[in-house]
Parts: sequence; structure tokens; C-alpha cells
Amino acid sequence: MSLCVLEEETFRHCCRLILQQSEQLRDGWSWESVQGSQEGYLRKTALRSAVINSSPVGDQVESSSESGPQTSCQSWPDLQQHKKEQSVLVASAGADSIQGDIDDEDDDADEGVCTVSEGSSQVLQYEYHILYSCSYSTPVLYFRAFTLEGRSLSLQEVWSSVHSNFSFRLQNSPLNTITQQEHPLLGQPFFMLHPCRTEEFMRPVLQVAQDHNRPVNYVLTWLSVVGPMVGLDVPLMYTTSHY
Repeated sequence: MSLCVLEEETFRHCCRLILQQSEQLRDGWSWESVQGSQEGYLRKTALRSAVINSSPVGDQVESSSESGPQTSCQSWPDLQQHKKEQSVLVASAGADSIQGDIDDEDDDADEGVCTVSEGSSQVLQYEYHILYSCSYSTPVLYFRAFTLEGRSLSLQEVWSSVHSNFSFRLQNSPLNTITQQEHPLLGQPFFMLHPCRTEEFMRPVLQVAQDHNRPVNYVLTWLSVVGPMVGLDVPLMYTTSHY
């Protein structure tokens, strides 16, 4: 794999490695093939507690500023650097060397709650899909979210459910971060984490791994960076595998 260019065959290989580890960890990932084609995607469902609010993002920001200090949010560059460091650990370190920056799924029940929103907290069901983008030569995370009664969340509600650590980026450019469009393989409406900046934040991560001659699973490392924005964390146990 050349630096920052992910070929589709390499993407599939990375997915197979994730599936092998997921089976051991019972983490719930599966490979879904599209009938009548050779294409497919990784799929996982999960329950997550989140605060949702149907107000536009701008209204939430204004409301947050008027109501006094909230949980502090890292700036995007600072958060991006923090996630780069996490990703290097995910790609190359053993579990005993991890400093605990990536939270396990069994952590605090309030994990994933966006404190900027003033809606009510509730349990939601998320369905995550990881696809390969030929246009960007990167993986892309598609997802959809439902209440336990089966109602689909609106785009505004998805924006409001984003963890407060990521709200700075979302407030400044929501449509370049999380948007809604048709699933390229299923033809159904899904939310998507836009891949336009994937190469930008993956380049230094891959460069560090290359400089230290360390193997790296591109998809796993990428997922550890983008997944937490929508409540999808990578368990630390994945770091015990060598790729």
C-alpha cells in the first residue's frame, strides 16, 4: 500500500483482518455482500445513549453560549492531533502500552452524549456501514440511527447527538462533516461522514508507521479517528493484533 492511497483490494484485506479480530472479540462486525455483484461492506449495529435535539445546529450554538459555560470542546486541529496519536497506538502498539485515550464500550453510560444540545437523553439504535470510495480512495463511514420505537433521526437530530468534543468542527462546517445522501450500494438514505479530509489526517499517521517500520491496518486506524464522532469506538483489544 503506497502512502495515503488505499487500493480497493487493500481495503478488503484490512476488512478481513478486522472481521477476524471482531469474531474473537464478539464485537459484532459482519461482511455484507451485495447480491449480483462483487461489492460489499462492513456492517455493525449498536445501541447508544445520546441527547438529541431537532433544532438547527446554529440555534444550539447560540443557546449554548447564552446558557453559560458548557463542557469544553477541543479545537479541530488539537483534537485531530490527539486522534492521530491514538491512531498510531491503534496501528502499532500492544494493549499494555496504551495510555487509555480510547474508551471501551463499557465505559460511562453517558458516553456519546452531546452536552451542547438541550434535548432529552434516550437510547438509540445505530447501524454502521464501512464502504470503499473509489473517488477518494479511502474508506467511508455511512450510518443511520433510529429510536427504539423505529423512528429515523433527522439530520439535525444526528448533528445534535455528536459528542461535545467534536461539536466545534460540526458547528463550523456541518455539511462537510456529517451529511445525508443515498447509500451507493443500497440506494437508501443514510448519513455519511464526509471523506474529503481523510487523506489529510491519515497522511501523518501512515508516515509515522512507515518511518518506524510498523505494520498498520488503514481501515482500523481510520476508524479509530472518525468513529467516536458518531459514538463508534474501537475497543482497545484490537491493538493486540499484528497486521
